[in-house]
Amino acid sequence: MDKYIWLIPVLPLAGFIINGLGRNTLSKKMIGFIGSFLVFASFALSVAAFLQVRSTGAFNVTLYDWIHVEYFKIPFAFLVDQLSSIMLLIITGVGFLIHLYSIGYMHDDEGYGKFFAYLNLFVFFMLLLVLGSNYVILFIGWEGVGLCSYLLIGFWYNNPAYAYAAKKAFIMNRIGDLGFLIGMFLIFRVFGSFEFATVFKTAATMHSGQVPLFVITLLLFIGATGKSAQIPLFTWLPDAMAGPTPVSALIHAATMVTAGVYMIVRSNILFSLSPDMMEVIAIVGLATATLGALIALTQTDIKKVLAYSTVSQLGYMFLGLGVGDYTGAFFHVITHAFFKALLFLGAGSVIHAVSGEQDMRKMGGLKGKLPYTFATMLIGTIAISGIPPFSGFFSKDEILYHTYLFSPAMYVIGVIVAMFTSFYMFRLMFLTFWGKFRGTHEQEHHLHESPLSMTIPLIILAILSTVGGFLGLPESWGGHDWLAGWLKPLLISVPGASSNAVPPNELLLMGVSAGVAVIALIYAYNKYVKKATLPVADTEERSFWENLSYNKFYIDELYDAIVRKPLDALSTFFYNVVDRAGIDGLVNSIGRGPVEASKGLRLLQTGNVGFYIFMMVIGIIAVLVYSLVRI
Repeated sequence: MDKYIWLIPVLPLAGFIINGLGRNTLSKKMIGFIGSFLVFASFALSVAAFLQVRSTGAFNVTLYDWIHVEYFKIPFAFLVDQLSSIMLLIITGVGFLIHLYSIGYMHDDEGYGKFFAYLNLFVFFMLLLVLGSNYVILFIGWEGVGLCSYLLIGFWYNNPAYAYAAKKAFIMNRIGDLGFLIGMFLIFRVFGSFEFATVFKTAATMHSGQVPLFVITLLLFIGATGKSAQIPLFTWLPDAMAGPTPVSALIHAATMVTAGVYMIVRSNILFSLSPDMMEVIAIVGLATATLGALIALTQTDIKKVLAYSTVSQLGYMFLGLGVGDYTGAFFHVITHAFFKALLFLGAGSVIHAVSGEQDMRKMGGLKGKLPYTFATMLIGTIAISGIPPFSGFFSKDEILYHTYLFSPAMYVIGVIVAMFTSFYMFRLMFLTFWGKFRGTHEQEHHLHESPLSMTIPLIILAILSTVGGFLGLPESWGGHDWLAGWLKPLLISVPGASSNAVPPNELLLMGVSAGVAVIALIYAYNKYVKKATLPVADTEERSFWENLSYNKFYIDELYDAIVRKPLDALSTFFYNVVDRAGIDGLVNSIGRGPVEASKGLRLLQTGNVGFYIFMMVIGIIAVLVYSLVRI
């Protein structure tokens, strides 16, 4: 694989070029085949790379020296190890299923070829991000996926709201990216290199808690908050649901939003040597998980529920990172890729069936009409709710276990968030698939299951959501935590991360987290199935807390008031006073001076000979007076 590893990212790039240039000439069948097949070929090569890592260990492939100026050297090199090999499988495997799903979902769209070109380009940049052997290559992929998210979120750019959502995502990501970029500069200043191997080897010789390490990890974390939608840079992700549903599944469930988690796991030695920063990450992650769950409780748009669920689950991942459970956080990245991609694609299947409707208040009774969509989404819902033996249970339980060791109080909040997760996800299921259909007669007449190109990916993802948890089967279940052993060569222990808490019985903690999930399920069933309660219409009154949650705690309005409007006012001031009246006024005055002077001098050219003789006499007198004065 050393000789062919470059093909893994290049094949999707070739798909982008072919579909981009041939979007108006190639048939839709050919476009869909090219876009999907090249990603599948990349997946096959990723499997081969994974097997090589498993048999012979990690390997580094230098393609060429990209930048080499005296002591400053940046090779264009790929690192394939235990971490990147799994990410390759997730990106190309789940990416292929989403491409396959898009063949049916986007079939009638005018921009079919452009859509597949953008998807292929996104996969290329994401592969570049995880394959890079240094921070510079990683950053190229990091910026590339940001660009592709802008293109895909605003794919239907004729709608001003969608174009605004794309711009919002782009700008908020740039804020985080600036922090990441400054962090990279500081890494080079401290370690003299961007190469992971050099940076991490040097860091291992440093003492814990040093100020440069804290500043570097803080800046890297700022970058991660933008890409992985953590407080305060999280509001772009729910608005990103403006893009087509496959975009939501690919970018905001399986790949792009987990880039921040990947970067921190990759840089784990830097963060482990900065315990104060670890505590900040844990607090921000828990706050994000809680806020996302509270907002998801009352949303009525099926994609918005999943969007805020993603924010909450990303918060769980950062909670795991902050308490030093890198394995658990990355485990949740894997399981989340399976069940959240499944849920987004299932939601797309529902939206496809009800003619584009996304309001759950206008759905209901769909389980008989959409049997495959219903069955697979039910599996995804059980998995994300943390009910055994589905995948989400194991990854979430591992994070909660290590959170208990770090802080029992944070553990309690984490369990409450897990209960909220179960409630809002089963609320989604019951409002969508149970009861009577609440849409129009025309929608009901056209209800049908999605085509095979859409249901096959759902079935495969449902299988993965069912068995994926066994990658990290806890020893208390009599199993072997394969993932922990696989990642062990890349991770170091966290100095002083554990509290004085006595390690509890893991089975007891499992029972608590699973128990609260089941309780929330029963409550949701009783409320939305037995009592047939429906969320109130937008025109009706809500309670204070429900209104707060439904309006997303007015965070966007708060950002408008304290960030956007003051900046707009400041920019208006600079434009009118500093730019127009000051700089432009000075420059224009300098220009107007000679113009006005020339207008005055022009009046001297009268064409009257007598006037000219008079002026000559005046001139001679002035010269004589000047000469006498000098004497």
